Amino acid sequence: MGGLSIWHWIIVVLVVLLLFGRGKISEMMGDMAKGIKAFKKGLSEEDTASADTRSNDPKTIDHQPSSSMRNESEKKVS
Repeated sequence: MGGLSIWHWIIVVLVVLLLFGRGKISEMMGDMAKGIKAFKKGLSEEDTASADTRSNDPKTIDHQPSSSMRNESEKKVS
């Protein structure tokens, strides 16, 4: 009672084929394959991009206060 026999699977496959048709299922599988290929391509592009950024020297940011900040700090000191 708990397991499905081969006849159950055959009936399920036939019902699916009747509902969707053979062409529709092949279209869906083709679209799924394209999606998987695009996903893998995106991952490989991300890996090469991260490898490029790792090879570059780290960049430093020099912080200089803006003129308005300098004026405020000068007022506080005075």
